[in-house]
Amino acid sequence: MDMLDKTKRYLWAFVEIGFAAILAIMLIYLILGQNSGVFVLSVADNVIKFAGAVPTPSLIGLSLILAIIFLIMNRVSGAFTPESSAPAARPPAASRRPAGRERTSRGE
Repeated sequence: MDMLDKTKRYLWAFVEIGFAAILAIMLIYLILGQNSGVFVLSVADNVIKFAGAVPTPSLIGLSLILAIIFLIMNRVSGAFTPESSAPAARPPAASRRPAGRERTSRGE
């Protein structure tokens, strides 16, 4: 089971690196335009063709399905709770000291 988890982590890392590379290449294309080189132009052309070939309703449906899956997975795993994303709560008023009052040697 440990090998399966390790393989899954490596595959996800590979997918994330590939996605980041495509985003970086598209950024280079947006900055340099037609002067960005043959490789960058071919990748940008493929991305533009793919984005143009997929109909808008399909993209909307796919994004909704992925969002629902993401929310369900987070609920099941307990990784995201509203309490964990909130900023750290201040201690109750009774345990806070008024500003300017320092502790004395007697432990007040």
